[in-house]
Amino acid sequence: MSKKILVVGGVAGGASVAARLRRHSETDQIIMFEKGPHVSFSNCCLPYHLSGVVPTAEELVLMCPEKFASQYNIEARVANEVVSIDRAAKTILVRNVENGEEYTEAYDKLVLSPGAKPIVPPIPGIEKVNTFSIRNVVDIDRLNKFIKGSAPKNISVIGGGFIGVEAAENLKEAGYNVTLIEAMPQIMKPFDYTMVQILHKELYDHGVNLIVNDKVEKFEENKIILGSGKVVESEVVVMAIGVKPETDLATQAGLDLGKTGAMKVNQNYQTNDSDIYAVGDVIEVYSYLYNDYFQLPLAGPAQKQARGVADHINGMAIDNRGYIGSSVIKVFDYNAASTGLNEGMIEALGLNLSYETVKIIPNDKVGLMPFGAVAHFKLIFEVPTGRILGAQAIGKGNIDKRIDVIATVIKFGGTIYDLKDLELCYAPPFGTAKDIVNFAGYVATNLMNSDFKQVHASDMRPLIEQGAYIVDVREQDEFELSHINGAVNIPLSEIRQRTDELPKDQPLYLHCRSGQRSYNAALALQKLGFKDVYNVSGGFMGLCFFEYFNDKTLGRTPVMTDYNFD
Repeated sequence: MSKKILVVGGVAGGASVAARLRRHSETDQIIMFEKGPHVSFSNCCLPYHLSGVVPTAEELVLMCPEKFASQYNIEARVANEVVSIDRAAKTILVRNVENGEEYTEAYDKLVLSPGAKPIVPPIPGIEKVNTFSIRNVVDIDRLNKFIKGSAPKNISVIGGGFIGVEAAENLKEAGYNVTLIEAMPQIMKPFDYTMVQILHKELYDHGVNLIVNDKVEKFEENKIILGSGKVVESEVVVMAIGVKPETDLATQAGLDLGKTGAMKVNQNYQTNDSDIYAVGDVIEVYSYLYNDYFQLPLAGPAQKQARGVADHINGMAIDNRGYIGSSVIKVFDYNAASTGLNEGMIEALGLNLSYETVKIIPNDKVGLMPFGAVAHFKLIFEVPTGRILGAQAIGKGNIDKRIDVIATVIKFGGTIYDLKDLELCYAPPFGTAKDIVNFAGYVATNLMNSDFKQVHASDMRPLIEQGAYIVDVREQDEFELSHINGAVNIPLSEIRQRTDELPKDQPLYLHCRSGQRSYNAALALQKLGFKDVYNVSGGFMGLCFFEYFNDKTLGRTPVMTDYNFD
């Protein structure tokens, strides 16, 4: 018996569930409603229209209603807004946004995928500036045409999440003076403060005026007034503070919201009405890692949920194992990816987890390859189980594949011991024989076995300022180029012959370029009777990346004679 299925929302979740429903049945009637003029557009590509990477706004639209009808026999009604749901009658009320006419449509099953809307707080004076948000093709086309037509001197982006950072990058690439303002101490919450300094540096180096830890207080004509009193001249303001689920329709219909404020669904993505499903940015999802609910506004999870809903409507079982949250972003010449938990999340959520961290900076390819680069990699694992909780990677190479490996291992309940044993592809242009994730597993198991002690480069400033005994085990020419203030230079190649120069009554902090040579030096000194020896993970390079942005923007005195990022 055929069914009539209505889908509200025509982007990632809605379009995917409609297409999957058709693959299950040629007799079901499927109607998709979208209040905007486009369905199935690439919302993740929207910022790239600002730089011309995507030349025209039309190219952002992947499917039109005519193609949905001819290729899938799905009726896609654009410019049709669903304004209410009558659950008892199993009907929806629809308004044609072009002529205002209203009509009802009955359903057997209803799928809600309205997405999320940009947060635009009522900041005083907001009417005095030209503000824009980025949600759909109409938004990005309007912003791009306004910029091209008015030729502004200064453009500001408020909010340092994915959309904000990508908008700032693409506006800068297009040749504008760009300021990126973030109220929190850092951009990009999927990354820990210690890691995100690499991205702060990259934005700074490319001429973006990055302002963090400073909140917008009010607007004046073509001006942004910050809490610090700083004034930012800006003829265009892009509001990218964040998004919140479009729950108005659900609330009107008496559908339950969850603890996060998004729609509550069960393991089959059903609401408290078994004939109404919801997917995408409008729902909260269950965490595979910490057994609670959270919001995950990403296209990948939305499409997984859509497939599950279509399957369940057609009597198939859903394998819903929860979500960990994996993402990647490009910031000028760097790629940054993360999966699972980070330390900031563990602290913010008050999770009762005992964990340790690994920070390494290995080469992503064999060093002889001219296009190789270093990768900053951070692993978080549970103690004493070794269960992997999350990872972050930032580099100029294909770091996304390393995070994809970690995400896969997490989903299969893997541990640091599994990382050691993974057999991954190797050839010099692609990686190293001991891949980054293998390397992280080795370091993690060494820490678990208490083979050595470590301190992260991001924790070194207080130790340096307190006069800690720091040993630089790089070669003399490296030391002379730049080094930590007050450090003693005893190269690894000489350290066994010069142990009489080292004190045994105080901690020794050993570092090299990235932490590998100093690890070997630490083990050697331990075998030679030194008890209180620490390897500085990330080494001198990690310290330079961590300190640079704050030194430059806060006028802080550097703890090294000069920076070295190679």
